[in-house]
Amino acid sequence: RRQGDKGNADLTLSPGHLVTPSPGHLVTPSRLYKTGDLARYRPDGTVDFLGRADFQVKLRGYRIELGEIEALLNAQDGVREAVVVAREDTPGDKRLVAYVIMQTGQKLNAAALKDALRVDLPEFMVPATYVPMSSFPLTPNKKTDRQALPAPDQVLIEPATAYTAPSNDLEQKIAEIWQQLLNVPQVGRNDNFFDLGGHSLLTVQAHRQLKEVVDKPISITDMFRFPTIRTLAEYLAEDTGSNGSQNGLQTAVAQSADRAASRRQAMLQRRQQRQRVND
Repeated sequence: RRQGDKGNADLTLSPGHLVTPSPGHLVTPSRLYKTGDLARYRPDGTVDFLGRADFQVKLRGYRIELGEIEALLNAQDGVREAVVVAREDTPGDKRLVAYVIMQTGQKLNAAALKDALRVDLPEFMVPATYVPMSSFPLTPNKKTDRQALPAPDQVLIEPATAYTAPSNDLEQKIAEIWQQLLNVPQVGRNDNFFDLGGHSLLTVQAHRQLKEVVDKPISITDMFRFPTIRTLAEYLAEDTGSNGSQNGLQTAVAQSADRAASRRQAMLQRRQQRQRVND
């Protein structure tokens, strides 16, 4: 039983907390209590703990078990403890936020954690924002107080890349749009829209605002193809008749895709190595 249930007969005897013992059970106690934990059996009979079953949320039509995401985050190298919550700090913008305590001497790398999660999870289950924490607030029962976790904009989040200021008027216009939509103090020309917390809904909003300030046609697909201010500005500013510029940009996109594929392959290999060690 949970600490908060102790001495509360109405709660501990409720149907949601009691389990009827199986007739074939070797030892049949008068009562069995549901733990509320998520777990799975491995082929060798051991049980993997996946988190709590009472942390289910609905996001953009999908039901998501936060415990499953937390279990994968906690399995990553350098992560000491992680908690995932669904927040709606801006009305209409509900997103998954991961709060992460790193091992001593390790720095949080949001891009690397996202790549690792994408090996096992669909995109809608990958948290948009990652907040570094030194400790988690606790309830009187010594459990993580999820309601007391700070909003992401209240924590200084170190960017994955060193800040480089926009270099021209077009880059500055894009930066201002991203800054307002992503609710971040500044956006560098090499920062990735999605690493800063962007997702499909924000991409649509960014696309709509960009069309109002640039003359060249731009599609939603372009927003995904060119996720940094620098690459997007280069695409928007290029001469459509210049094959050299077009080829150079296509090469940059291909190189970016190759790097992403290499990271996913490395994450998959590490996951397989951990499984072999556990087995």
